[in-house]
This record gives sequence, C-alpha cells and structure tokens, in this order.
Amino acid sequence: MAGINKVILVGNLGKDPEVRAVGTDRKVASFSLATTESYKNKSGERVDQTEWHNIVFWGPIADVIERYLRKGSQIYVEGKIRTRSYDDKDGVKKYITEIIGDTMTMLGTKGSSDSSASSSGSSSSSSAAPAMESAGSFEPQTSGADDLPF
Repeated sequence: MAGINKVILVGNLGKDPEVRAVGTDRKVASFSLATTESYKNKSGERVDQTEWHNIVFWGPIADVIERYLRKGSQIYVEGKIRTRSYDDKDGVKKYITEIIGDTMTMLGTKGSSDSSASSSGSSSSSSAAPAMESAGSFEPQTSGADDLPF
C-alpha cells in the first residue's frame, strides 16, 4: 500500500518571508509558521503549546507570498513533510524538516483589507475566498474528565 504524506496547518508567520530567485524563471519562498494549541490541564489552568514549522513554497506562489505576507500574517497551508540534510560551514551534517507547501490561503485578521486572497502552488493566480477569522481561535473539544486533548 502506498503511503500518504499530507500536512494541514493554520498559524501565523514568525517573520517576514524570505523570497529568492532560483535560476532565471523560478522563485522559492521560505518562512517560519507558529501553530498554537490550547487546552486545560488537570488543575484547570489554560496551557498554550506552540510549535514552529519551516515552510517552503516553490514557483509562482512565491510572488504572492512576497507581495502579501508579513510577520504575524495568519494563513492556512497544505503540503507535505520533507527532511533533508546539508553540511554546515564546519562540514558537520545537519538535518532540517520542512513543510513543502502545495496550497496556501491567507486568512488575515480583523480589519485586514487584503486578507482573503487564496493561491495554489500550481498557479500564480489569486482569487477571493471567504476570510476564516474564527480558524485561529479553534479549540479542540475533549471528552475526558481531565480535559487533555488526547
């Protein structure tokens, strides 16, 4: 049976995207994305757990990312996990895990004027999509007595 490598994230950019040209006709955009889960522990205290993800988009969507995304922008990303290795300046082999993006939707925040554009990695066009302002405040429902999310 073939495997499935699919990631769906909703989060906020940790810094402005870095966009660079690769060759004469291709761009790559990379940025960090923070996702935060909130839950109540056994004591009833609210606990926030933040994970940081390295996101990479190739092709025409890099132009959209360069033009519209900034630190703090809220986005929806679909892609796949990739781990690659490289040698640092001292010749030590390092590993990095990245999300190679396929689709990105700008969710925006309240009062944002251009926050509802949507783009796909296979196309450079952008189209209007409904803003999903409630996506950032999603809290998983738990059914256990101790309110743990798993």
